Amino acid sequence: MLVCISCGESYPREEVVYRCRRCGDLLEARISPGGVFRLDTLIGRVHSMWRYRELLPSFFNRIVSLGEGYTTLVKADKLAKVVGVREFYVKLEGLNPTGSFKDRGMSVGVSMACMIGAKSVVCASTGNTSASLAAYAARAGLECQVYIPEGKIAWGKLFQARMFGAKIYQVAGSFDDALKRVMARGGEDAYILNSVNPWRIEGQKTAAFELWEQMGGKTDYVVALPVGNSGNIAAYWKGFKELQEHGLINDTPRLVGVQAEGASPIAEMLTRGLESLPDWPNPETIATAIRIGRPINWKKGVRAIRDSGGTAVKARDEEILDALRLLATTEGIATEPAGATPIAGVKKLVEEGWLGRDEKVICIATGNMLKDTNEALVSWNKPQKGD
Repeated sequence: MLVCISCGESYPREEVVYRCRRCGDLLEARISPGGVFRLDTLIGRVHSMWRYRELLPSFFNRIVSLGEGYTTLVKADKLAKVVGVREFYVKLEGLNPTGSFKDRGMSVGVSMACMIGAKSVVCASTGNTSASLAAYAARAGLECQVYIPEGKIAWGKLFQARMFGAKIYQVAGSFDDALKRVMARGGEDAYILNSVNPWRIEGQKTAAFELWEQMGGKTDYVVALPVGNSGNIAAYWKGFKELQEHGLINDTPRLVGVQAEGASPIAEMLTRGLESLPDWPNPETIATAIRIGRPINWKKGVRAIRDSGGTAVKARDEEILDALRLLATTEGIATEPAGATPIAGVKKLVEEGWLGRDEKVICIATGNMLKDTNEALVSWNKPQKGD
């Protein structure tokens, strides 16, 4: 079923509802475990997020999958020395089918769309969501509509959405304006699959299960993520809490949310001790995937950070570019700019003393580097004339 995160009002799982009709707040999916779940039950299972089937919806009449999830976790020893922590890991979410973490949520979300009989799906997007939804809609045989901020989306991501056959509508303004357009329609002719849809979070929470499995059942680390619309950090927290509820872990990791300085309403709220999100009408950052000023999942994200004992931090565009270069040239790992923001944030938190030198840190590289091939990202390395 679906449950309001504020007033507790519940709705049947098949009902198409994106906000609580009583208080207007966000909803969360609650599902009953589909059997016993332990580390040893995973041996020999498919290498996708659906290996965690006991903790995922079991009621779909069709699972729409492209083999998403179970992405590589790389130990980055050289980066650990540069940043100043004992152990450093990078999770390569760019290895998902369309090149970003969004595929996890779309597998579940589009499967739900099929179950309720939707013929069309829709989203607003800074890029990765549109690419992912377009691919999974094509896989499912559904029409896909995408609303994007005109001129503010990386070319590689727009190319993907076009290639997969989505109907693309450009909106004057920011992502927030595009999402407002989608939400105002209320899904009247299409099933909304932005992260306001709680079924998206059910797919994305599987990344927390993977970290638990890949780290040998331990949770003695800090997880740093880029934060835009705030759905992903909320999903990680939901995943870790479910592991705890099932007696599989005692303690949860601290979660660090990293925002670009030009689009940092959540970091601003937490650092200033505010109780509500400050206005952020004109978000700007080179990290286009998190160029969001009014994150619709902010309440879930703030709860995840606070309840985990974590924090939020801002990174300037210059720091993000430095982190992007550092990751690539020290470890041979590249990501889109948003995926490098956790490294910039961790570096800053070590310098400030919030993170100790003996810490174990996992950074989530959310998207493939070829999503965004802006010349500014490699301006430091200009080709030379050969002899």
